[in-house]
Amino acid sequence: MAKKVVATLKTGKGKEFSRVIKMVKSPKTGAYSFKEEIIHNDHIKDFLKDKEA
Repeated sequence: MAKKVVATLKTGKGKEFSRVIKMVKSPKTGAYSFKEEIIHNDHIKDFLKDKEA
């Protein structure tokens, strides 16, 4: 499935988007989880600054 997403992003305006994965710590248990999104390149820094889980 990941190959299909990557192939789709390489065509047309897909080059303006990136897959971003952020590690988030749960305040309740202290365990880490991963939050993954495909977002526009202009919003990557905002996504990584965001502290919500």
